[in-house]
Amino acid sequence: MASDKVKKFGDADFEQAVLKSPTPVLVDFWAEWCGPCIRMAPTVDALATDYDGRLVVGKLNVDENPSTPTNYGIRGIPTLLLFKGGQIVEQIVGLVDKATVQRAIDKHV
Repeated sequence: MASDKVKKFGDADFEQAVLKSPTPVLVDFWAEWCGPCIRMAPTVDALATDYDGRLVVGKLNVDENPSTPTNYGIRGIPTLLLFKGGQIVEQIVGLVDKATVQRAIDKHV
């Protein structure tokens, strides 16, 4: 079950919700058919809880929202992008453990 702390982003609200956010934002680019994405979901949920108040965590379904992944050159999923001040400050591609993502986040929050 997805954490209620994980936001759902789309092409229509990406600029406002992510790029203009005063708080760093971790975006999980994923798809329902992607096995590694499904296995990554509990880690994303846990990070949303762990960093609540310091980091916004959300998911963007690449099948439902094709423009944003294209704009950022997303070629493989899952891809995690960490945005700070509207800029990408970290990129993690593929299934990784929670500690790897935490190290990337901790440099920026």
